[in-house]
Amino acid sequence: MQDNLVIVESPAKAKTIEKFLGKDYKVMSSYGHIRDLKKKELSIGKDTLSPVYEIPEDKKKVVAELKKNAKAAKKVWLASDEDREGEAISWHLCEVLGLDEAKTSRIVFHEITKNAILQAIAHPRHLDMNLVDAQQARRVLDRIVGFKLSPVLWRKVKPALSAGRVQSVAVKLIVERERERMAFVRAPYWDVTATLEAPDADGNNVAFDSRMVSLGGCRLAGSKDFGADGKLTAAGAKDQVVQLDEAQASAIAQALEFATFTVASMETKPYRRRPVPPFTTSTLQQTAGNRLGMSSRQTMRAAQGLYENGYITYMRTDSLRISEEALAAAGDAIRSRYGAAYYAEPRRYKPKSGAQDAHEAIRPSNVALYPEAVEHDLTKEQYRLYKLIWSRFIASQMTNALY
Repeated sequence: MQDNLVIVESPAKAKTIEKFLGKDYKVMSSYGHIRDLKKKELSIGKDTLSPVYEIPEDKKKVVAELKKNAKAAKKVWLASDEDREGEAISWHLCEVLGLDEAKTSRIVFHEITKNAILQAIAHPRHLDMNLVDAQQARRVLDRIVGFKLSPVLWRKVKPALSAGRVQSVAVKLIVERERERMAFVRAPYWDVTATLEAPDADGNNVAFDSRMVSLGGCRLAGSKDFGADGKLTAAGAKDQVVQLDEAQASAIAQALEFATFTVASMETKPYRRRPVPPFTTSTLQQTAGNRLGMSSRQTMRAAQGLYENGYITYMRTDSLRISEEALAAAGDAIRSRYGAAYYAEPRRYKPKSGAQDAHEAIRPSNVALYPEAVEHDLTKEQYRLYKLIWSRFIASQMTNALY
């Protein structure tokens, strides 16, 4: 008889966790959700809006194995992710496997390291039904909106597409934006720029562009001075804005072609730039696309591998929170690797309004694992992404840059 059964979502994660917990624990995977709304029916009660669930055919074997092992175990630990979907997975497991709440503990961890997992085992909790209800409400809304709309997509756009609470609203926003674009009235305005040369500190001539900002005491019009009707706004007229056409701009350029320009004043001052926050899922995908040329799918696949092998924290998050332990480790790493001048104090970033705070921001599980030290243990994609995540997290804790 197995003393402890731990159920996680991912099979790759299960193998790693089992190594940390030892022989008294068996770790199995639910392979995501074990039940869902019926595929070919609305599956929502018309009067009560209650969801009607079924176990899909491809999950029946998984459920049978989990039931068998749960029955044999003295204690069951539900270790799905700490977000709405993860909490719902644990609730479905409780319902389908017929688990006794007294024998069942809910545990969560945000990084796959031995310390994080042992801490989770030491501090179990009960199911959070608020999160479960939130997930069910989202799922029901998806089905109500999408069940009748998806067939329209199949006929008009492409088979196998699905619509839901997000896609439907997104399409509406796109349509409204397109209608605004179609109604847009063009307004021509012209700038005048001069290419000048001036000696630098070493006496070498340096070329630079200078843009005309006013003419006869009136500011030259720019894009922000026009309304949707293509005319200057009241604010623009009040400021005595001049709207140049092509002929006027050309005439000014010709008149100034051989003119002598004088520097009337020059101001030089330092400025500071704060480091950017650590990555969330969306910023990671954007930055990996811009800097590494990786698609969102490639990025998340590489991040999944890094997470499951214990290199980074959970990669699906919109929180900017960092644990105190990680903040202290980052400070130590910066001082030892770059010097004390690059670190002042821990930086704590505030999450965006409405962000789920179940997971930390994406960061290395252990900042002491420098990118060059793990390069040979990772695929090329994983190494490039790990280096990006490590660098972003360390930079987010450094002092301001001075320019």
